[in-house]
Amino acid sequence: MVRRLLTVPVLLATLAATTAAPPTSAEESGSAAAARAPALQVHRGGPDKTVTFHRGRTGDVLLKVTVSARGVSWAERTNESAVVSAYVDGHYATDIVITSSSPVKRQFALGRLGKGRHTLRLHDAGQRSRSDAGVATLRNVGFKTVRRSSAAYAAVRNAPVLYGRTLKAFGGRFQNNRTDSPLVAWHQVLPAAKHGHSLIEYSVIWSNEDGGTATAGLMAKWGRTTDIEWIYRVEVDAKGNRVPRTGVFQGPNHGTQRFRGKYDGTHPLLQTCTENNNVCDKVKGSMRFALSMRGDLPAGQPREHVMDVHPWTYQVMAREMVREHKIESTSTPATWDVGDQRTYLYLAVTHDTDPVGSASGTGLAVDVQLKGDPTTYTSDHWQSPLLFTVNRDGPAATTVELPAGTTAADVASVAVRRVPIGTDSGASLTVTHLKRAFFLGKNYLPRSSFARWHGSVTLTSGSPTAVIWSS
Repeated sequence: MVRRLLTVPVLLATLAATTAAPPTSAEESGSAAAARAPALQVHRGGPDKTVTFHRGRTGDVLLKVTVSARGVSWAERTNESAVVSAYVDGHYATDIVITSSSPVKRQFALGRLGKGRHTLRLHDAGQRSRSDAGVATLRNVGFKTVRRSSAAYAAVRNAPVLYGRTLKAFGGRFQNNRTDSPLVAWHQVLPAAKHGHSLIEYSVIWSNEDGGTATAGLMAKWGRTTDIEWIYRVEVDAKGNRVPRTGVFQGPNHGTQRFRGKYDGTHPLLQTCTENNNVCDKVKGSMRFALSMRGDLPAGQPREHVMDVHPWTYQVMAREMVREHKIESTSTPATWDVGDQRTYLYLAVTHDTDPVGSASGTGLAVDVQLKGDPTTYTSDHWQSPLLFTVNRDGPAATTVELPAGTTAADVASVAVRRVPIGTDSGASLTVTHLKRAFFLGKNYLPRSSFARWHGSVTLTSGSPTAVIWSS
């Protein structure tokens, strides 16, 4: 097999030409030049590949890249991933866990870089790669410098870097190359007490959680088997600078703790340190994940919307469940055990309880009727309301398991149901949106949503159910 080598001067010339032109937005981009650059192939035991690029100004730089690895599948034990480690000017920036032979668009943070020329070095991390068959391919390599005038400037400047989990029970070092791997991240801007200041909260999606909520509960209460947690929150001033001693993180047992750890420039260093992906501020990890946190969560959307924007995360989610034998051998809605995740209807609804604050005692379930089928299929499988219903206000995701082979054309109606948790408090529950409803396709990627609804139905103890959509 002939190995293709990168022609560095060609890429350098095209990138330099791109950055020499006046930027058209608040972020300096090198992606147009990258689209014309050759693909990079990184082989186990082969030479590192380097990309020389130029920045026209100082700032935090994001790496945009499309990755794949021939012969790799997250569903196959010992063949789950290929890992490429990225270094910028000799500084360890991030690991890139490649989970599929199909191309996936990824984005990572390279830290603050000065004006001028820089070198990105890509290394096949043999010890960190479970698969010895995969050849990592990186295409469309591009760079963005986030300028001070960008709306995302403060979020990118203060974003944390997450080190990998090293728990002995799950394989010690490098375990995130096959389990509970950090996939994508984002930020939310929240109001602060001081005028002109803001709170920025950062969240991460992991491929699963080896501890915490049971798999069936994840599907019913959260509409997925990934794990989503906020990891870091900090106050910033009007210039986007961190206010000293305001950084906090979500520590073990979901406790909020003051950040007292180290920084890489302006970026706090954290580590996944529990089996349910809480974090610590003492870093001893062997893998580093500098996920781009430039993206935000639009108002009115559940956190699972970030997965919808990055549909490949559903594929990783489902393949991990198959490989870890968390899927029942024969899928059937008659049991609450998790079946083939392609048989579920993935829904997102918005609701609020009255009086405010009573959501913990009043759950929401979703019921589905199919054409010509008298069975009512439910998100909670008629199980424990505490463990299987949505008991939080606002937009939320859930799933309903349906018979194998069910398609959008078979769905007759979607209904919502009020479920008391413990003693009925009498609180009402008002549903205002069905935001999406879709199935996963053969390759575990989401199909198009086929149902949406906006209105207002109030569920009470006397009138606990209502149909919100019908075909």
